[in-house]
Amino acid sequence: MFKVVPLGVKGGIDESNLSAYLLAPYRSEEYICLDAGTLHYGIQKAITNGVLKTNTHSFLRQNIKAYFISHPHLDHVAGLIINSPDDSSKNIYGLTPCLEVLKDKYFSWKSWANFGDAGEQPVLKKYHYYPLVPLAETEIVNTSMTVKAFPLSHVNPNKSTAFLIGLKSQYILYLGDTGDDETEHTNDLQELWKGISDIMKSKKLKAIFIEVSYTNEQPVKQLFGHLTPALLIKELKVLQQIAGSGSLNGLPVVITHMKLFEKKEIEKLRMQLDKANDTGVKFIFAEQAKPLFF
Repeated sequence: MFKVVPLGVKGGIDESNLSAYLLAPYRSEEYICLDAGTLHYGIQKAITNGVLKTNTHSFLRQNIKAYFISHPHLDHVAGLIINSPDDSSKNIYGLTPCLEVLKDKYFSWKSWANFGDAGEQPVLKKYHYYPLVPLAETEIVNTSMTVKAFPLSHVNPNKSTAFLIGLKSQYILYLGDTGDDETEHTNDLQELWKGISDIMKSKKLKAIFIEVSYTNEQPVKQLFGHLTPALLIKELKVLQQIAGSGSLNGLPVVITHMKLFEKKEIEKLRMQLDKANDTGVKFIFAEQAKPLFF
């Protein structure tokens, strides 16, 4: 069983609530962090709400065992960069192109101190870059979990990542920002759905975390590598076709990365998802500092 504590759930302009999700085995206080847009404020809010223990400084240093960065856009890495002076030594996992951006553009002395173990000299060696090989299952150091990375398209040819986290034959799938295959002119989501079809059929997948950034009214030319309710439902139907009839029944699908801030727009997005949902999934909307259990 998994425990997830969202530290930030939005896409866009609110720097206090950007994509970052703590994940740990149930009853464990040793977490990995899936993306790291907001760290300090999210940890502080979770502690205030009684969700996390200890204090913000200690939690950052002791309880977060590794970072998994789906892609290097600022709303997914800002918390990691800003908090790096107070952080402890740990691994940063990601696909090689993502880690290269962290190394060359962020953790360089031109923009910030180089807390990595490669790149512009001198290197402070606080963080170790751990490149993931796509589709290869990898043990996550200092945890009991594994990870398998799948490439996604986020404004083709730019790549994002889906992380399949495993724990004793149970899995959570977390997707970074992604567009649908038709709009992106790729088959990345189809390959991901094929890659998880076996665990879908055996009911070992406990939840999917996936973005829906805009309502259906967003013009296709202004999606910028993101999903709408209609596009998510379309992709879930592809997954259902691959995994088999009934494979999605009751599956929690956690909606992330909404770029909407007005209540009426958020309600419209929820309504559009619910109205079109004939796949059997259960939609859940992630909220900052409110834990989820799967």
